[in-house]
Amino acid sequence: MELMELYLPLILLMLATGLVGGVMAGLMGIGGGIVIVPVLEFALGFIGVDPMIRMHVAVATSLATIIPTSISSARAHHRRGAVDFSLVRKWGPTIFLGAALGSWLAARTDAAGLAAVFAAVALFVAARMILPLEKLRLADQLPGGGMAAIFSGILPGLVGMTSTMMGIGGGVLSVTILTLFNQPIHRAVATSAFFGLLIAVPGTIGFMILGQGNALLPPGSVGFVNVIGFLILSPASFLAAPLGVKIAHALSQRQLSMVFGAFLMIIAARMLYRTFMS
Repeated sequence: MELMELYLPLILLMLATGLVGGVMAGLMGIGGGIVIVPVLEFALGFIGVDPMIRMHVAVATSLATIIPTSISSARAHHRRGAVDFSLVRKWGPTIFLGAALGSWLAARTDAAGLAAVFAAVALFVAARMILPLEKLRLADQLPGGGMAAIFSGILPGLVGMTSTMMGIGGGVLSVTILTLFNQPIHRAVATSAFFGLLIAVPGTIGFMILGQGNALLPPGSVGFVNVIGFLILSPASFLAAPLGVKIAHALSQRQLSMVFGAFLMIIAARMLYRTFMS
């Protein structure tokens, strides 16, 4: 009975987190991780998981849930013809490799460091989306010619690496980058949903391998990935993602940017508190 009283609030919290994360995945192409990581980190503390690895477990488990969520979200966007598959072919390989490297770096970074990375990137992107900078562009289109090889090699790799260290699907960074190069936000969101799968698969496998043998891991974990959390979060996220897609296509570009930015600002504040006040 005491065990049930301990885990029932956690299960309900995870279900709610999965539903919200799924909606946000479809709404903004972010794989839901921007919601799942901070809430799951808090929930793991609720059941007494050591703070030294809470962030690692939250990031790794979030990446695992992004796999089915990204499939659901990308399929829904594809049905609307919004995914740029030519860009997926160009950026995909380096995003995949960057994600694998990111899991290796994250496993060797302490919890405060991971929280700081999460907060810094979220604040930067939030400011970009909230401020009236719709007309700010680095160029009218994605680079071509010789610059295209460099752009398609280095930048997507950094997106994959940083996203894996944050436990997110890549949309937080790739949506920002694509809109700076004059890509419509709805197309950027849809394509980023597909990138989430290319980040989550190698990132999850890396965390599962690199977390093996850690004595602080909570029950039901394979490496840093908590299977119990995955089994609760994934179905809820998968089912809720199409609703987010429907909402995204009903909003204007400015409305979608404001929703994206405001949400990131809230999450970044929580992570800064986690970094400097815990």
